[in-house]
Amino acid sequence: MDQIKIEHLEVFANHGVFPEETKLGQKFLVNATLFTDTREAGLADDLRLSIHYGDACRYVTEFLTRHTYRLIEAAAEHLAMAMLLDIPRLRRVALEIKKPWAPIGLPLESVSVAVDRGWHTAYLSIGSNLGDKDAYLQGAVCSLGEIQGCKVKKVSDFFTTKPYGGVPQEDFLNACLEVDTLLTPEELLGRIHQIEDAAGRERTIRWGPRTLDIDILLYGKEVIETEDLAIPHVDMHNRLFVLEPLSQIAPNVRHPILHLTVSQMLQVLAGRE
Repeated sequence: MDQIKIEHLEVFANHGVFPEETKLGQKFLVNATLFTDTREAGLADDLRLSIHYGDACRYVTEFLTRHTYRLIEAAAEHLAMAMLLDIPRLRRVALEIKKPWAPIGLPLESVSVAVDRGWHTAYLSIGSNLGDKDAYLQGAVCSLGEIQGCKVKKVSDFFTTKPYGGVPQEDFLNACLEVDTLLTPEELLGRIHQIEDAAGRERTIRWGPRTLDIDILLYGKEVIETEDLAIPHVDMHNRLFVLEPLSQIAPNVRHPILHLTVSQMLQVLAGRE
């Protein structure tokens, strides 16, 4: 991805652990690499199609002077998040905040904290087979879009599907979503559990009936295996109720382990049934 670079932007602000730092203030130096697609702007010679680096510098300066943090780790984290939320066309930012006047009583040029944050594309499945199924799915879409750092980009049709796993129960209503998110996979999972709990989800019978079920299917090209989270979803390639709606919105997205597209996985599964 193309880059716009800001180097050694000087900002006088009030961040630090010690009271005199937050009261008197000190100089900070900011380096920022803004990742965006500049091709359209370059071909058209039109600033409106790019990120105005002057506006970006003013944004950084205003943010750091308006807020006060004890740690430059916090200043960097919150500034990166704010930039990604507020600056159109910004997909990722590598940010470094230097503190040349760090009060540690030893000779040094500066100390700094660097973070690299950006938008990630995730694909989720949602399902319900209790109560007002349509309302539960619509509510899930709305709730996911209301999370700070999440944008619902695409929603498939709602599909009526047979239950999976052999437990006798009503048919499900299922769909898939494409979401842009600044959350880590673990943070996204935590928000998902909150939405499920708010919908009255009970985790008593595996593959049993539920008011609302939300699964993370894919998160970029990440492969994650922990006690609480597996990405890609370990059984997505065997689930017609996942692959049918997912193929509507992401037919050419590739499974990072199987190396098959969603359309190809659907064809393989359909051939087995």
